[in-house]
Amino acid sequence: MKTTCVVVAILLALQFLYSCKKEQKTSPVQIYLTDVPALYDSVKIHIKKIEVNVFHDTTAWIPINTKDTVVNLLDLQSGVTTLIAQGVVPQGIVKEVRFVLGDDNYVVVNGASHPLHAPGTAGAELRIKIEKPLNEVFNAFVFDFDASQSITDENGIYRLDPVIILTPQLRSYL
Repeated sequence: MKTTCVVVAILLALQFLYSCKKEQKTSPVQIYLTDVPALYDSVKIHIKKIEVNVFHDTTAWIPINTKDTVVNLLDLQSGVTTLIAQGVVPQGIVKEVRFVLGDDNYVVVNGASHPLHAPGTAGAELRIKIEKPLNEVFNAFVFDFDASQSITDENGIYRLDPVIILTPQLRSYL
C-alpha cells in the first residue's frame, strides 16, 4: 500500500512538472540568394556560414545549416534564386542575418580570373539588419548580393565590398 502511494505521488509530481514546463516555439527559416545582372564573365563568392540574430527571450546569434560553398552570382540573375541556408530557430524577431565569407572569392573579366580582395581577412562578416517577425509555418528570406555594386576595379586589382540587401521578393513555395 505504501509503495502504491509513493508511485502515485511520483506520477502526480511528474505530471505537475511536465505541465509547468514552458514550451519554446520554433520557426523554420530559409535563406535564398539572388543577383541583379553585372558585366562580368562570372563572380564567385565563398560563403562559409550564415547566422541569424533572433530576439526571443534574449538576443543571440544562431547558426543556420549552411553548406560551405562557392556560388557564382551570375547564375542567379533574372529571378533565379538558390537556397544557401535553412534551419529551425526560436520564434521571435530576426534582427540581423550574418554572412561569413571565405577566401575563395574571384571575378572573371574577359576570360581572365582575378582574386577579389575583401576588406579585412578571410572570414569577413557581413551583417544585414532586417527586423522581421517569424511565424511558425514558413519564413523565407531572399537576399540580393549585388555583384555590380560590390566589385570595384582599382588599376587591375579587384576589390570586394559586398552590397547585400533583403529583397521584397517572398518565396511562396517550399
